[in-house]
Amino acid sequence: MTKPDTQTPEILLANPRGFCAGVERAIEIVEHALARFGAPIYVRHEVVHNRHVVNGLRTRGAIFVEELDEIPDGATVIFSAHGVPLSVQREAARRGLRVFDATCPLVNKVHNEVTRMHTQNLEIVMIGHGHHPEVEGTMGQIEGGIHLVETEADAATLRPAHPERLAYVTQTTLSVDDAAGIVAALRTRFPAITGPKKDDICYATQNRQDAVKHLAEEADVVFVVGSKNSSNSNRLCEVAALRGVTAHLVDDSADIDPTWLAGKKKIGVTAGASAPETLITEVIHHLQKLTGATVRELDGVLEKTVFPLPKGLQEKS
Repeated sequence: MTKPDTQTPEILLANPRGFCAGVERAIEIVEHALARFGAPIYVRHEVVHNRHVVNGLRTRGAIFVEELDEIPDGATVIFSAHGVPLSVQREAARRGLRVFDATCPLVNKVHNEVTRMHTQNLEIVMIGHGHHPEVEGTMGQIEGGIHLVETEADAATLRPAHPERLAYVTQTTLSVDDAAGIVAALRTRFPAITGPKKDDICYATQNRQDAVKHLAEEADVVFVVGSKNSSNSNRLCEVAALRGVTAHLVDDSADIDPTWLAGKKKIGVTAGASAPETLITEVIHHLQKLTGATVRELDGVLEKTVFPLPKGLQEKS
């Protein structure tokens, strides 16, 4: 006779998870602008890719737009953490808009690399997802065009005008493993290609993907807290899936289907870099109600990075 399974389910928390320094800074910029100048404050594109964060700021007076022509003259506008093309910066200046730039400093680093490569007369390849606003902003840093490579297949068909003078940059929120594969494919075809002095994929993306790899060693299923338009959250699901663990991307506890938990004893939980801790806590409590699971936090990297606010929004001493 088979003995009943009496093992208590366990929720395993990836570490680190949730907000990164760039996201915290972007949200604080909107909050400080609202406090200092009052509503409305316009934000070009979602300041970070999380539905709950955006809706929360909207209720406080932030108005999210896709283009500057939706903003009245003289208004205050914030550029999202993903960055914007130079054409957007120039248009904002021409119209006299008060601008606070919430572009993540690590995205700005990539922008600076593109400018440096361009001044060295290098032909530039952008490794990233063409639909993503970070890629739009990076490719818009120079005139004359940048090659977009999204996959290893794209690398195989790339036809640069000057293959001997080729350089690449990378979207900061890509899968580390996928990016490495594309770079390897480019190096095979173009041995002279050069890259950034330091890896473009940001520390937070790297740390969260490493944490999911660790999580997948134990978990039977993984829940990633994050919105569907969050690149780094989707990459976390892919990292788990590539290690044979089913992963579900959930905006909040309402997205959880109880059937996903059937027979699962080790339930992994992590969150994308734009998901607040309050949502993570809500998901954990809901999973506990459904399963009676205990909670164990896994070891991981301690992140201490902090990015300062723009001078115009810093507290006066």
